[in-house]
Amino acid sequence: MTDTNLTFAPANSSDASAGQLLRRYFYERSLRTRLFLAQLPFTLTVVLATALIAFLDPTLFGQATLVTALVMSIALLAATVTIPWDRLPPGSFLVIPYLGFVAVAFFRDGSSTVLSSGTALVLFPVFWLCSSGYAPKTAVISSTLASLVIVWIPQILKPGPVTTEQLLRPLLFPFMMLAFAIGMVVLTTSMDRQRQALVSQDRRRKADLLDSQQRERLLETIVDTVGVGVVVVDADGNDRLMNSTQEAIHALGVPDHIADPHEGELLVFGPNKGALPADARPVRRAILGESFTNYQIWIGTGDRARALSTTARTIQGEGGESDGAVIAFHDVTDMVNALSAKDDFVANVSHEFRTPLTAIQSYLAMARETPGAPPAEIANYLEIAQRNAVRLNGLVSDLLTTTAMTVQRSVADFALLVSESVESARPAAERNKVAVETDCQLPLAARIDAGRISQVLDNLVSNAIKYSPDGGTLTVRAWASGTDLNCEVADTGLGMSSAEQAGVFQKFFRAGSAVERGIPGIGLGLMISKTIIDKHGGFLTMQSQPGQGTTMSFTIPVCIINPELSSMP
Repeated sequence: MTDTNLTFAPANSSDASAGQLLRRYFYERSLRTRLFLAQLPFTLTVVLATALIAFLDPTLFGQATLVTALVMSIALLAATVTIPWDRLPPGSFLVIPYLGFVAVAFFRDGSSTVLSSGTALVLFPVFWLCSSGYAPKTAVISSTLASLVIVWIPQILKPGPVTTEQLLRPLLFPFMMLAFAIGMVVLTTSMDRQRQALVSQDRRRKADLLDSQQRERLLETIVDTVGVGVVVVDADGNDRLMNSTQEAIHALGVPDHIADPHEGELLVFGPNKGALPADARPVRRAILGESFTNYQIWIGTGDRARALSTTARTIQGEGGESDGAVIAFHDVTDMVNALSAKDDFVANVSHEFRTPLTAIQSYLAMARETPGAPPAEIANYLEIAQRNAVRLNGLVSDLLTTTAMTVQRSVADFALLVSESVESARPAAERNKVAVETDCQLPLAARIDAGRISQVLDNLVSNAIKYSPDGGTLTVRAWASGTDLNCEVADTGLGMSSAEQAGVFQKFFRAGSAVERGIPGIGLGLMISKTIIDKHGGFLTMQSQPGQGTTMSFTIPVCIINPELSSMP
């Protein structure tokens, strides 16, 4: 046990309010303050009794015993706050109640003619000793003996011999003090045990709370770490948990004009991006008790739309009823786009391959099935078949082109390469009603891989014409800047959105406008062109606006042969 009943808590929950007040105003204070508050009732009672004596018989203040009792009472109260008890051995403060017995004895002796109840002051030191928790047996014995001495000394000090009757007459009071002391010790012991149990229980609860908080933080960290949106709802559909990934996904489905939409107002669509009824939405299905896996939806509109694969599991209550659900949202936009790109690629490659294959088969069949045809006609058939075979071989080469490509530089006239590329594309430009303009600096000799750079020019010019199906203007410019070669191919065609531009140099990429209009291609030209320019140590860039056209520019550093003739356009 610890110091003088100054630390135990309320014994049960009904004492909670009183216990909180005691903690605030007594138990949580310093040891000196608690000792002062414990001694104060005794001193105040002595002061009150002194006031009664002054009213009833002031002459008693001439007795040394009464004055000594008053001085001791005040001195003991002062000692509680002046002596550094916390630096002394534990239990040292019990000297105060033991001296209190002496003060009670002097007070009783000095006031017995006026106050017959002065002996009752012994209750204060008895209560303190027996509730202190230190040596309970000693406290009971010393309290009883002190009470016995206080009532016997006056009898012994009376003139004449001490009789048995004189000693037996006041014995009831010491026995009452004995019973009071035993009761206090039992009560204090019981309360101290309850206090220890409560303290232990409080420690366990604090440990459980800390463990629960730690587990909660761990769970939140884990849930926020995974790249899957997770939301937990109760049986009424109210959110109980939502990780940061799901918060970002949820924001995509919030309409601009609604600050806090309910489930039915979110921009959620089916796999075909059609309207999705409220009862068919993942959260609603989960609230209704359904469990499902890989249920695909779209959330959001326009460029912000994302494809999600959703999975839900219900939370079972104690009675087997649904107590909510956990729904996971996995962003599969890239996979959906990849599958769509694969389908487009297969369709486009099939289309691109079918045209030259059909021509080869047709002209070879005509050459075989036309007996007696002039050699010139047969040669024409074979030339057409060979040209389509070359075209088919070029398509296969494009498919096999990778970053393992090498370049072999030699001196070439870049202006001539531009001219040849434009001339080769002129028939296609005429079909699309595209006006072709060139602006090339002359001379423009450069150390480059002429074959590969011609391939780049053909790809850029061909794309500019294909993506101008409604006519327009194609402008090819080339100039030298010091020893750097610069080229720009600009059109006034369909243009691209910012989202489409982000993937334009990826393999098999096809712009949405090209797919919608059925513009042929397999999505390799720009990727191959960028690879060739990179191998030359240069860079290829794009600037485009939907409906306003596209400008493709590339720069190859340190390749101009005659930099003294270079100039900026």
